[in-house]
Amino acid sequence: MLKSLEGSWCLVLGASSGIGRAIALGLAAEGVNIAGVHFDTAARAEEVAELTERIGALGVQTRFFNVNAASKATRAELVPQLAEMTGATGGIRILVHSLAFGSLVPYLPREGWDKRLTARQLAMTLDVMAHSLVHWTQDLVDAGLLRAGSKVYAMTSAGTSQHLPSYGAVSAAKSALESHVRQLACELATSGVAVNALRAGTTVTPALERIPEHAGYIERAAENNPHGRLTRPDDVAEAVALLSRTDSSWLTGNTIGVDGAELHAAAGAWG
Repeated sequence: MLKSLEGSWCLVLGASSGIGRAIALGLAAEGVNIAGVHFDTAARAEEVAELTERIGALGVQTRFFNVNAASKATRAELVPQLAEMTGATGGIRILVHSLAFGSLVPYLPREGWDKRLTARQLAMTLDVMAHSLVHWTQDLVDAGLLRAGSKVYAMTSAGTSQHLPSYGAVSAAKSALESHVRQLACELATSGVAVNALRAGTTVTPALERIPEHAGYIERAAENNPHGRLTRPDDVAEAVALLSRTDSSWLTGNTIGVDGAELHAAAGAWG
């Protein structure tokens, strides 16, 4: 049975740009209160302030925290605050993991690039983009903030099975993230909490534009999508809202494509 999301709370990790930003705005339009964690320099303060103002103008509560979401100290500080903010209204109805900070360095030196990925860079990428999902989920469960009907979404990508010269560490992190999603889904099933990975199609975001090879990748993706366009952040936001309108936890442990059939078309003979 579908239900209204109005009055519930969503915690977005990576809320200030790209897909996380779109999800925050889209859910706020559905009446969902937004807690956003982001990690930005002072140069983006005005942009983030504008975002929180837009969310507030939709008539919902909003709190943004400019801190490192992958830090244990951050969780220790924020989880009690989240409990105070959301506990009386059912805790965290929706948790979105959309952290896109990792090393875009090849494993081995190559022409035009004399550096190679270090152990520290690899560990950081996996910790931020994969392992932090486990740590946040553990702490929110311990605080009683993920309850029956709650939804957990982790943003993955087709990079788990595709090759780009600089994408190795992020690809490994996304693969680990999908594995974490399956394990958390199994362990949270008896609690009625659903955990899924969302694999957006190629979406022009600041994170994508940091990939050295992004221009050619975007061009190929646009050609492959039968819709004749790339995925937009709003497409993913709509999917999150739709999937969250039920208390059922039966749809769980999956990697769900939100890509307009881009990957299916690329594997076949579209166009």
